[in-house]
Amino acid sequence: MRKHYELMLADAVRRVRKSMRLQVMDKENVQKYGGFLDSKGIVQPKFAIYRMVTMAAVYMNEESALYQNKELYERILLALDYIKREQRENGCFDLVDCNFFSGPDTAFCVKRMIPMFEYVRKHKDAPGASEFERRLNEIIYAGAKGMVAGGFHTPNHRWAIASNLLKCWQLFGDEEFKTAAEKYLAEGIDCTSEGEFAERSAGNYNRINNDAMITIGDVLGDDTYYHYAEANLTMMLTYLEPDDSIFTNNSTRQDRGVKVYPRDYYFEYLLMGHKFGNQTFLAAANYIMDLCVRLNHLPDFLIYFMNLPELIGVEYEKSEIPTSYNRFYKESEIVRIRKDAYSYTVLNHASNFCYFQHGTLAMSVKIGASFCEHRAFKSEEIRQTEHGYHLEQTMHGWYYLPFGGYQGTTDWWKMDNAKREKLVGPDLHFEVVVEEAEGGIDIHVKADGVDRAPLRLEFAFDAGAVITNEAFSLEGEAGAYVTAKQGTVTASKGDYAIEVGPAFGTHDFVAGKFGSEGRNPHCFTVYFTDSTCFEHTIHIRAKESLLY
Repeated sequence: MRKHYELMLADAVRRVRKSMRLQVMDKENVQKYGGFLDSKGIVQPKFAIYRMVTMAAVYMNEESALYQNKELYERILLALDYIKREQRENGCFDLVDCNFFSGPDTAFCVKRMIPMFEYVRKHKDAPGASEFERRLNEIIYAGAKGMVAGGFHTPNHRWAIASNLLKCWQLFGDEEFKTAAEKYLAEGIDCTSEGEFAERSAGNYNRINNDAMITIGDVLGDDTYYHYAEANLTMMLTYLEPDDSIFTNNSTRQDRGVKVYPRDYYFEYLLMGHKFGNQTFLAAANYIMDLCVRLNHLPDFLIYFMNLPELIGVEYEKSEIPTSYNRFYKESEIVRIRKDAYSYTVLNHASNFCYFQHGTLAMSVKIGASFCEHRAFKSEEIRQTEHGYHLEQTMHGWYYLPFGGYQGTTDWWKMDNAKREKLVGPDLHFEVVVEEAEGGIDIHVKADGVDRAPLRLEFAFDAGAVITNEAFSLEGEAGAYVTAKQGTVTASKGDYAIEVGPAFGTHDFVAGKFGSEGRNPHCFTVYFTDSTCFEHTIHIRAKESLLY
């Protein structure tokens, strides 16, 4: 991928010039001197480490416009001084806006430094290499000691720590590092046979886990770990939306609902595609790089290319990802279907149980219900039918009954209310079927059991869409809403439109009771309303926008 390498090299030089402007050069500011200001004005070691590694890669690269630049060399040493000063006495680093004496954040810091450490070890005679090696050796080894004694917060942290401890064992030969890593690996890898990791974080932590699996496989010589990464990367190809963003609304982490592009998956697809001769992965790597060029947001993998120069010579012309698929991931209880320009997603156990995207325009679907303690339809079961997917939930009502005697206190909060008998009922039952149709989907909604309960179907469109039907036309402002009582609603934005209908409206109770999920503040919401018992079919279609 010579062209990709050259693009990243030029972009790395640009990054480094910017980093040099962001570096704190005030000697009087002893704590921050040599560090870098991030976008929030914070100076911290992790950000400095990422900047420093790119600076060192550009300095060491003979094809770089900053090769052996004297000022850059001094700046790198200042950054290394700052990083060492910020390293805690136990070897750990802080993530200063969140975690302190942090084992997992130390793993992420060490992971970023190791490729540079490996490079200077191999090129000891290169200018600056011996000094970089000496300093990195001290910092990384101390970091490994910190990881041995540290803990973790989230599932992916285990694999970040374990993989970097194994890598440090390989580099330094300290058996303590391998022993500590094996304690994590003994828990078993939290990846399903479908390729889904526990956090379901397609926008971020899947790639972190993949990197860890690849590293563990490299160090231990065990292909089992590669296969976890292969499975996830295969799954991820069905998580790419028609606008090339990643579907993130199933994540349990901070990337949930965030617009993320697959930039940082590039090197995993390239590496695994080359390692296993997987042409689908190589085509995906090309596609992601083409996307990054279009977005003017390239990944920073220069040091990885420098360590694996054979990848620079890989040539593969095809650039594509799958644009038509139908996947029911039963273990993750998610359906991902794409038909070229539009896609839709069906989720179990989620209030937003369906997502529909046409090109760059997205919409989510929810059924709001204020029934006893319940506030929205969340299916308890999903199963595949001949034509689509069936979702079902029974909301159970209940009421406490009196104890019938003194409980030793009149203080409600001190009573053991869990021991109270309950009057169970009434129930409200939902059946929802999502079926494929020409140009889109049909959603059949049946609600029965208790009558007279006011419900609402919520269709949340990207803000800025123009919303029209037979009775109105308006701009869909973020956080605003309209209740459509008849006709067909069409949301148009750019070249794309989504049509939803027929509308119905028998009431205006759309806010829900206390505890209800509020309207998405980033979307414009269209409501259809009715009271139980009812049965409706909503047609959702991808349409051509009529906007000019």
